[in-house]
Amino acid sequence: MRILIIGGSVFVGRAITEEALRRGHEVTTFNRGRSGVDLPGAEAVRGDREVPEDLDRLVEGRTWDAVVDVIGRVPRLVGASVRRLNGRASTYTFISSISALSDFPARPCDESSPRYACAPDAGPEDGDYGTLKAGCERAVEEGFEGGALIIQPGLILGPHEDVGRLPWWLDRISRGGRVLAPGDPDRAMQVIDVRDLAAFTLDRTEAGGADRFLAGGVPANTTYGGLLAECRAVTGSDAEFVWVEDRFLLDRQVEPWTEFPVWAPADPDFAGVWLTSSAKALAAGLTCRPVAETVRDTWAWLRDVPAAERSFRSHGIDPEKEAVILAEWE
Repeated sequence: MRILIIGGSVFVGRAITEEALRRGHEVTTFNRGRSGVDLPGAEAVRGDREVPEDLDRLVEGRTWDAVVDVIGRVPRLVGASVRRLNGRASTYTFISSISALSDFPARPCDESSPRYACAPDAGPEDGDYGTLKAGCERAVEEGFEGGALIIQPGLILGPHEDVGRLPWWLDRISRGGRVLAPGDPDRAMQVIDVRDLAAFTLDRTEAGGADRFLAGGVPANTTYGGLLAECRAVTGSDAEFVWVEDRFLLDRQVEPWTEFPVWAPADPDFAGVWLTSSAKALAAGLTCRPVAETVRDTWAWLRDVPAAERSFRSHGIDPEKEAVILAEWE
C-alpha cells in the first residue's frame, strides 16, 4: 500500500512508520522536521499542517491508499487536512485518545461511551486535550469522503516514548535508594506497547472501511507494583520501594499522573481509569506482548540516550519534595 503518515517521526508515529516499512508499504511522512528523525526508507515531506501552501505542496501529484494522522489535536486543522486529502486516499485513520470520552477516567468505557461535545471546526481555545480530540474525530468522520477509522488508545508505553512516563520511572529507579511508590502496589493496570498499537493500527488500516476501536491493551496485564518491580529488575537497581497511601499524598498536593507518572489514586475521579474495554479490538486481532518486554526494551533504548538529553516534559516529582514526603511518612 501507499500510506501517508502525518507525523511519523516521534513515538507513536515512529512506531507506525517502522511497522509500515517492515511490511513493505510505500510510506510518505509529513511533518515539520523539528521533533524527531526521518526513518530510512520513507519519503519525508517537510511542512506544517497549519499552512495551506504546505498542504498543497504535499498533495501535488500524489495519491495514497490510506492516511494515518498521528498528531492531530485541533479539529479545525484536522478538518483542513481532511478536505485537502479527500479523493487522494480511500481510508483516513485518526489516532485519537480514550481521553475523548467524557466518562473517562471516572467510569468504565467502551466504544459506545459518549464523547465530549466539541464541534469539528473548533479551534485550540475551545477545550482541553480530550475535548479537542473528540472534535478531531468528528472532523474526520464528517469530512472525509471515504473510510474513517478512529483508534482511541489508552496508556501507551514503549521505546522512544517522548512523554516520559515509563522513562522517568526507569531513570528514577535506576538511581536506587529509597523510592517513594504511590498508592496500592496491587492495583491492576492496563497498558499497551506502542509497537502493538502500531501493528493493530496498520492491520485495521489495511482492512479499510469505517470503524472505531478502543485500544487500551489486555485488561489487568500488570499492577503498579509489578510495573515498578520490572523497572527495578531490568535496571539492576537496589531501589527500596516505600509505598505511601493515596490520601497521604493527595493531602500534600502531589499531582496524580504527572508527579508520579501513571499514578491514579483510589478516588472517584479515577475509578474507571484501568477499566476500559479492549474487547472489540482484541476480537479484531489486537495482540499484546508481556509488559515485562515493554519495560526491558524501553530501558535498552533509554540507556543509549545521554542523561543530559533525557526530556521527561513535566513528569516526575522534584527530588526534594519526594524526600520531604518520605520523611513525613516514616
